[in-house]
Amino acid sequence: MSKTSSMGRGMMAILAVGERHNEGYDGGTVAEVAARLDKDRSQVSRSLKGALQEGFLARTPDRAYCLDWSLLTDAQLVTEQRLRTDGLAALEGLAAETTEACFLGVLSGNSTVTIAEHVPPAANLVGSWLGRPYPAYCSDAGQALLWDTPEEEVRRIFQNVEFVQHGPNTPSSVDDFLQRLESARSRGYSIVDEEAEPGLYSLAAPVRDFKGDVAAALQIVGPKARLEPRREHHALVLASWRDWLETRVGGSQ
Repeated sequence: MSKTSSMGRGMMAILAVGERHNEGYDGGTVAEVAARLDKDRSQVSRSLKGALQEGFLARTPDRAYCLDWSLLTDAQLVTEQRLRTDGLAALEGLAAETTEACFLGVLSGNSTVTIAEHVPPAANLVGSWLGRPYPAYCSDAGQALLWDTPEEEVRRIFQNVEFVQHGPNTPSSVDDFLQRLESARSRGYSIVDEEAEPGLYSLAAPVRDFKGDVAAALQIVGPKARLEPRREHHALVLASWRDWLETRVGGSQ
């Protein structure tokens, strides 16, 4: 029997256990997994024991096989580390192609927080945004980070937020924000046109992790007079570097 086919059987057994978790079970016995796969019990037992030895599976108190959740924790830590290391490489590449300030942000409550930035001299941007929170409702990163969030969850996030006007086009309410979010989803990237402050224009795209969840937002920020005429070009470059970063953090394309 080839090594590849043995590995394939092992992955099928792990996925079968994962499917049982999704259905609300704690895991699966050899008999349950074998029945799901329509495979010989002895063969499935060997696959499950192999996955257990390699650390992909664990055992429940009643001896059923379950996913070892520590692997997901480890994978999440790797994702966070790569967002900061490979994220910097993506920002450098994005800034080199656009000559604009570029940022990587994450969601913290109802705010966005910059975790990495690259500001070329030509951007003429003073100061650093690292670690600084900004209201998600008037940020392109906020739209990107809430890309997959259901409407009721968006409303919960902003339920105690006062929609203070930061620029001439700041959203006035959660309904206003949701309309802009829907437009961003249709477009494929978010735009903030003087929502955050007068004269400021920015684009952002969501970055997905190994689970397919939005883990960060990649941004291009600059003056409207310079950025808006090149919006389509910058959007293509943004998508290209977003896709590259997703391959590094394990996101699906």
